[in-house]
Amino acid sequence: MRNGRLVGYQLNRQMARANGLGASNGCGFADSPGHIPLQRMANVSLAADPTGPTLEELIGGVERGIYVSVTGRGRSTCSATNFQFTGQRFFRIENGRLAGQLKDVAYQATTTDFWGSMAALGGPSTYHLGGAMNCGKGQPGQVAPVSHGCPPALFRGVNVLNTVSEGGR
Repeated sequence: MRNGRLVGYQLNRQMARANGLGASNGCGFADSPGHIPLQRMANVSLAADPTGPTLEELIGGVERGIYVSVTGRGRSTCSATNFQFTGQRFFRIENGRLAGQLKDVAYQATTTDFWGSMAALGGPSTYHLGGAMNCGKGQPGQVAPVSHGCPPALFRGVNVLNTVSEGGR
């Protein structure tokens, strides 16, 4: 991403060569010398808007929506174009205010539609660095840490699911 626009894809040597996209940009690594390097997401962060709002101001601008306080586990397709994430804490937003906690929530999108739906980013004081020490991929399995820093972000029109009713229970 550069200035809010997608300018390229994460590439290891095999994907770059197979798709005629030039050289690798360093997105392939292994968790030990005994494993084949896999295309993996680099540690990435989303920069805060230098003049962006506070979290309270972002929420205050939402008439009806959902605030994802703590994200949970996710899944993506092998090509990483489609994904679905659950969360640990979701709250209903009504008329710019938090209006109660929700449960059994997930959201899903295609990668390009999701990032294209981003409407605002929080300011520098809202930035938070998070991540996971156990992002797993491959056969045999490999584990690697990955970090993601970001401010709160506002997305519009993302598909939200009730996981219990979608699961047929």
